[in-house]
Amino acid sequence: MRVDAFDFDLPKECIADRPVRPRDAARLLDVAPDGLHDRGVLDLPGLLRPGDVMVFNDTRVIPARLEGVRHGEQATARVEATLHQRLGPDTWAAFVKGAKKLRVGQTVEFADGFSARVEDKQDGGGVVFRFDRAGADLMAALEAHGRLPLPPYMGRPDDAQDRTDYQTVYAAHDGAVAAPTAGLHFTPRLFDALEARGVNRVTVTLHVGAGTFLPVKVDDTADHQMHTEVGELSPDVAATLNAARAAGGRIVCVGTTSLRLLESAAQDDGTVMPFSGGTDIFITPGTRFKATDMLMTNFHLPRSTLFMLVCALAGTDRMKAAYAHAIEGGYRFYSYGDSSLLRREDLPR
Repeated sequence: MRVDAFDFDLPKECIADRPVRPRDAARLLDVAPDGLHDRGVLDLPGLLRPGDVMVFNDTRVIPARLEGVRHGEQATARVEATLHQRLGPDTWAAFVKGAKKLRVGQTVEFADGFSARVEDKQDGGGVVFRFDRAGADLMAALEAHGRLPLPPYMGRPDDAQDRTDYQTVYAAHDGAVAAPTAGLHFTPRLFDALEARGVNRVTVTLHVGAGTFLPVKVDDTADHQMHTEVGELSPDVAATLNAARAAGGRIVCVGTTSLRLLESAAQDDGTVMPFSGGTDIFITPGTRFKATDMLMTNFHLPRSTLFMLVCALAGTDRMKAAYAHAIEGGYRFYSYGDSSLLRREDLPR
């Protein structure tokens, strides 16, 4: 499938570099079978039914961008690294600028008394670091010395406000290097309204990696390799989802991250199984969705795997029309932008 089929022009002024306040004041484009409807995130409860179940990703973003110094035999040089996958309590895979100059066995110092050894080198600028501490001690060092890896399209460095803004209110498990951005819109009052509507919710965990949001650089989707992300879906959550569908409820994924984990855990008959491990699922038009009925998601990059995913779910022509409508209507795009509600294309009206 040609990647350029998923390209579109997006004016720079459509890209949000700060969220609206309060979180639930964002706009919501309702991509419905009968057309496009301009709504707000607070309208969401009225668009769902009692018995529906929403699936949230409770991963927590860590300050995964580090700057350090490598000491060579004759000189020192700056190193910029973005951690993207935890491989062990003290070991992370990272994207590194200038990775070619790093050697296995070399030490990179990120702060006084905080360093990592280069354990391995991977394709595409990848490096495996083993840090000088593990677990909670490593997380504390990242909080002290790391920076939030805001997407480059925001055009600015992170600041203290992003430590709150770029985190869902229900984040629970450290490990993501990018936010599950559809969840940024939720607040306690929105949760209360959903509960009053009879909409249930469950949480899964998928630690979002930086590779998820990278533009696809090949010409054909068959040549693109997704980065692996680690996730978990518990037996209790699987049982809740299966019971809801058996009773006629719909499964509504909040964000493409929860959808990818759910589809990785589902069997061909739609039964959701417990899941723990890595997934590199790549969803493009033609994919048969096994468990997902609806998706709430922000607006995505041109030529990205995420725009391909929403086209697969709701139909390419419909999503191109929806994005054109959003651009014309002044919707705010990307991580800090507005949201949309999509239905699976083959669902009955």
